[in-house]
Amino acid sequence: MRLVAFRTLLVLALMSGVPARAATDRIIKVLPQFLDLKGRNSVSPSLYDRDAYQARLRHHPENCSGMEFQVQWRAKSSSDLKMKLEVRGSKDGQSTTGSSEALVRHVRGLNKWTPLVLKGAPYEQVGEIIAWRVSLWDGEKLLAEQKSFLW
Repeated sequence: MRLVAFRTLLVLALMSGVPARAATDRIIKVLPQFLDLKGRNSVSPSLYDRDAYQARLRHHPENCSGMEFQVQWRAKSSSDLKMKLEVRGSKDGQSTTGSSEALVRHVRGLNKWTPLVLKGAPYEQVGEIIAWRVSLWDGEKLLAEQKSFLW
């Protein structure tokens, strides 16, 4: 009985030293997905089918009309924010760039998913996308960003 009480007190003492995680402005996850000529990222709701379809589109760029970046994010403020997508690419041996923006409104305490789409002429001008960066802005203040390995 004393051993159980000692272990309980030890666990409580150790847990009291762990700092609480504050809600911060952050981009949690970015999922880049190719879009087919009809603007779809999948032909069925199955995640397995989506991944297989994405692999097919990756190997057949002539069947792609653009890219959609699904962004999961969280922010402290409930004001209007701006989410910005920047991409670097390569077309005909030349380095290219492209961008997309969206105004977003945050509901305090919830994670939110926002799609950023690059399609049509801007997608064609970028060519093969090499790197990307997604950032969250409050006016001129950078709140959070996430970028690909090659950015």
